[in-house]
Amino acid sequence: MKYSDFGLVNTNKMFTNAIAGHYAVPAFNFYNMETLTAILTATRKMHSPVILSASESAIKYMGADMLLGLITGACIAPNEQIALHLDHGHSLDACIHAIDLGFSSVMIDASHLPFDENVKLSCTVAKYAHRHNVSVEAELGTLSGIEDENTKSNYSSYTNPADVVEFVKRTGVDSLAIAIGTSHGAYKRKSDDESLRFDILKQIAKQLPDFPLVLHGASSIPQQYVETINKNGGRLRGARGIDTTQLKRAAKTNICKINVDSDLRLAFTAGVRETLKTNPSDFNPRDYLGAAIKNMTDVCIDEISHIMGSKNKI
Repeated sequence: MKYSDFGLVNTNKMFTNAIAGHYAVPAFNFYNMETLTAILTATRKMHSPVILSASESAIKYMGADMLLGLITGACIAPNEQIALHLDHGHSLDACIHAIDLGFSSVMIDASHLPFDENVKLSCTVAKYAHRHNVSVEAELGTLSGIEDENTKSNYSSYTNPADVVEFVKRTGVDSLAIAIGTSHGAYKRKSDDESLRFDILKQIAKQLPDFPLVLHGASSIPQQYVETINKNGGRLRGARGIDTTQLKRAAKTNICKINVDSDLRLAFTAGVRETLKTNPSDFNPRDYLGAAIKNMTDVCIDEISHIMGSKNKI
């Protein structure tokens, strides 16, 4: 399938607009009808471009046919500026599979490999993707933390600004994910005093002016949902995200894509736990899943408005 058959677009134009307008396009992860419904409801209400992200494990969980069925049922129009993105593809085969399914953007994450091997694999993916007019994101530097079976690392390494120009020229990728202190999962910082490495971001932006940069592991971990989960039987002690002020600062640079997953997971879980704890005799999934959708929609609306700055940017 061609992604245009689904009304999808690639990320090239939305990133150009984001850099010029000093805002970031939200990339929200989805893995079922409820998460997709919440994301689309929020972005359509906010008139924001959006990147629908699905990891390899999410595709496996939903099944390719079900995923495409959800996208078809969403009735997406090109003027809505919606992209379907493979998040953290770890092989050429994974990226080819996503492109052939109808994804309009793919990420090849070879950041765990030595520099030259990362370049070689990223370049190969870019050549295949560009023949199909699909955007390509690669990663330089490593984020710590665990998001799912495809996204986990026990160590981190900051992106070296001295490497970025060579990497982009040799690979031909369309955007670059960098490591400046974010991490995957719900435990991103040990204290509120920790700051992103804006000095590294500044050096990279100077080396790559007007080139799209991406921030992974950038959930803010809203504390109201952490508290709700813990009050209703959960155990998420010490969960702490990236400070929203720092994320807003990053969005005003050429960080033009900010990835969010954990925030939606927390909102979903809080809605389910609170509903079932408050109404222990309730066994209607539409009730507790409806609460989950509302929470996730609220998260997306809030972050579009107060972090990304992408409201009314279509």
